[in-house]
Amino acid sequence: MPLSLDLTGRVALVTGGARGVGRGVTARLLAAGATVVSCGRTAPETPLPAGAEHRTADVRAPEQVRELIEGIAADHGRLDLVVNNAGGAPYALAAEASPRFSAAIVGLNLLAPLTVAQEANGVMQRQIDGGHIINISSESARRASPGTAVYGAAKAGLENLTRTLAVEWAPKVRVNAITVGPVRTEQSHLHYGDEAGVAAVARTIALGRLAEPDDVGDLCVLLASPFASYVNGSAILLDGGGTRPAFLDAANAEHL
Repeated sequence: MPLSLDLTGRVALVTGGARGVGRGVTARLLAAGATVVSCGRTAPETPLPAGAEHRTADVRAPEQVRELIEGIAADHGRLDLVVNNAGGAPYALAAEASPRFSAAIVGLNLLAPLTVAQEANGVMQRQIDGGHIINISSESARRASPGTAVYGAAKAGLENLTRTLAVEWAPKVRVNAITVGPVRTEQSHLHYGDEAGVAAVARTIALGRLAEPDDVGDLCVLLASPFASYVNGSAILLDGGGTRPAFLDAANAEHL
């Protein structure tokens, strides 16, 4: 039977799927034919892509996560894909971060994805064709992350968790991560400043631009498709080739 990127008949949950990267993932899964449920702590500020469903839930609260997952499975008859996208962190220097602040960042970026994955796995293991979980990570997991130290550490933990769950829950459930570089969203100004700042950051990237949310969504579609049926326990780097090493601009050696 020929392989296809058509996800018709598949049911997906995207946490934090109403804006930013999550909105791009929601839109691309819908375009591939999937039934998509987004969740967030509050109702979306702007309408979701046509056809998406939204449910209110705080992924940091285990009882709300259980109700969310059970509700999707009951209403749609199955759950095939979970994209653990909800996360993030405000700027805070490590020397000034309070224990409460650090615990909250770890809770959102590491423990919440684990809770969602655990509940989803319980549903997927009972399905004949199992399911797939994708954790959205960050390049902060693989480099120094000044100003977001705890966030980077939590994302590094998420990538390790991905590899472990992929072993524990196989063969029914595949678990992968996408390690995302700079992305242009409605909140880009918080990280890069105005348009000049965004353009300056883009010039440091090999492909000459920041990622768009749809780029992340397209990779989610590929991973959820039969084309990626043997991809498990991977953290796939999505960074446009990465940034030019700073030492090359600082060096004064002559290049022939």
